[in-house]
Amino acid sequence: MKKIVVNFIFLIFFLIILLIITLSTIGIETNKFNNLIAERAAQSKKIDLRLNTIRFKLDPKQLSLFLETKNPKINYQGLEIPVENAKVYIDFLSLFKSDTKINKINLKFDEISVVKLSELSAFIKPSNFKSLLNNKINKGRLIFEIDIFLDNEGSLKNFIAKGNVKNLEGELLNNFNLTKTNFSFFSDKSDILIKNISGKIENIQISDGDIKLNLENGVKLNSNFNSKIYLDKNFLNKYPKFFNIKNFNHKIKNLQGNLNNNIFINFDNTYKIKDYNYTAKGEIKNSDLELKNAIKNDFLNREIKNIYFSNLKIETIFSPNSLVFNGDGKYSLDNSDFLKVNFTNKSNDNSLNLKLELDYKNSFKIDLINYKKPNDSIANLVIELEKKKNKINIKKLNLKERENIIKIKDLSFQNSKFNSFKRLEVKTQKNNFFVQKDNKILIKGSKFDASNLAKFLNRNNSKNNFHNINGEIEIDFKNIKAPMSENLKNFKLLGEIRKGQFTKISSKGDFGGNNFLDISMQKDKNTNKKYLEIYSDLPRPLLTEYSFFKGLSGGKLLFTSIIDSSNSNSKLKIENFKVVNAPGVIKLLSLADLGGLADLAEGEGLSFDLLEIDMEKNNSFLKLNEILAIGPSISVLMEGYQDEKGLTSLRGTLVPAKTLNKMISKIPVIGNIVIPKEIGEGLFGISFKLKGPKGKIKTTINPIRTLTPRFIQKIIDKKNN
Repeated sequence: MKKIVVNFIFLIFFLIILLIITLSTIGIETNKFNNLIAERAAQSKKIDLRLNTIRFKLDPKQLSLFLETKNPKINYQGLEIPVENAKVYIDFLSLFKSDTKINKINLKFDEISVVKLSELSAFIKPSNFKSLLNNKINKGRLIFEIDIFLDNEGSLKNFIAKGNVKNLEGELLNNFNLTKTNFSFFSDKSDILIKNISGKIENIQISDGDIKLNLENGVKLNSNFNSKIYLDKNFLNKYPKFFNIKNFNHKIKNLQGNLNNNIFINFDNTYKIKDYNYTAKGEIKNSDLELKNAIKNDFLNREIKNIYFSNLKIETIFSPNSLVFNGDGKYSLDNSDFLKVNFTNKSNDNSLNLKLELDYKNSFKIDLINYKKPNDSIANLVIELEKKKNKINIKKLNLKERENIIKIKDLSFQNSKFNSFKRLEVKTQKNNFFVQKDNKILIKGSKFDASNLAKFLNRNNSKNNFHNINGEIEIDFKNIKAPMSENLKNFKLLGEIRKGQFTKISSKGDFGGNNFLDISMQKDKNTNKKYLEIYSDLPRPLLTEYSFFKGLSGGKLLFTSIIDSSNSNSKLKIENFKVVNAPGVIKLLSLADLGGLADLAEGEGLSFDLLEIDMEKNNSFLKLNEILAIGPSISVLMEGYQDEKGLTSLRGTLVPAKTLNKMISKIPVIGNIVIPKEIGEGLFGISFKLKGPKGKIKTTINPIRTLTPRFIQKIIDKKNN
């Protein structure tokens, strides 16, 4: 009996095993469920379903029973759906009831072309996705399967779709062409995951990409992919609008590099972008950036139109409110000599923070301190600045070239005007001083090269860029190299600055040899007029920027000026000086055919007892009321002007002293004599005009026989003093 029971149990176990194997492999053919499935499909009134042989099988992985059929005929609103295999998972317990329940349906599709996919899109509601399928995608193959999960009422509970896309081609945003693209995908009701993306978007090769879409409460897109970029001139000209990036108005001429890209975009329910973020890290192998506005100023020897980068490791972040762009590599201004550069830049609509370090090879100059960097040396520049609206603050600026060092700390500008500073240090071959702003402005050092100071101060600039500078000032230099190789020692100045202009000055310097320089300025509190007086035992260093005074030597200078707002009335007086090889004077004498005087000008020089200039200046217009020069050889009386464009116009009279002295000796009553009575002894002089822009002044000469009473009276008055 026991043996019979054991054998029976073994038989039952064997039959179960055999049933499981049979159900798991070939299944059991049945037509019991054909009507059930067809009836369920017919309930939609849109699906015509015709089934072939159905097999009842077991899924050992899920321990679930399912019905399987090959190549069912599914017609949806007249369109045939290419299904390769269909599986219907049923509730096992419902088999013993009158109402059989379906838990899941698995459909495995034949390979579908995008043409067929476009036909299927006819049943999709109008959307960007439908527009993409119908109008943008034109080639590709799709292999996929879908699991449909149903609830107890037979309604859609969820779905899972997965598959692969091969050789996809189409058109993306801004007419970008997508070619040779492959990827796999997985999706359900709430998420879509696209993986292993590879392909090409025009000149950009994509690899190792993935995209995740979350469809809950709008659409959230996250993507990561590698890109190999080759953007040449033809490509960039084809898509100019796409590369017109916000806050970036320069023009990319070419770009080659490898980047790892991360993209996040948040859409609302209407597919409008709510937020986005783009991050790229990688290396720019080479690029050419054309600046919207060429960099040109008084420091550089040539303008900068392009910047080239090579082996530049970058990190950039775009978001709605900010742009971060960091780089470390090499750059060039001529696409030949590449030097190191490192920068960190963060900006938004209202502010910018920049940290920059680079090596610089080309020459540049700083006229104020007479410093010029040669081409054969490398200078290192470090700068940190921040910009907020109209205010720029240079937190740090360090320039080092060989033994030359310039350091600036906390220098700020507002509305393009100098606002404030903390400290400036200059150590060059010709300079060693610092400028510091605390309770007062202190400028102090052992040496200062002022060779170009006059040129710097006399630039035509109607704007007062130092309007925000106020306070007491103290200047103390041991040695100053003045123009014309003169040296000024122990120069000290005490003063006061209001709205960027001196209102009070008391200073003194020593040229050596008992020659001094004195400058004083006082302000009248009642009228706000300023009274300036400059005395120098050596006039030449103060007059180097005026071509009229070229060749001047010796003499003593006194300059006085009354300054009222933008106007000034000034007088310049120089006594006992000579003019040697002055081009303007020599040309004037030669045209007048005064050979002896011309020889004198080329030798020991023309001596003058006195030069007086009376002038008025209104903004950039200089009116020369009178220029009078008296000397043993010649005397000159002139008047004229110089306008804001640099056009100079002078007219006057030149008379050799021999003729003038002879004339004066024969005048019994000054007021009655214009022409002498002696026949053949007419009084002559030279009437001349000088007119033209700087460097191109033309001279015209007209000999005259009669001198004006004004000229005669001026000469006699000065000789009698």
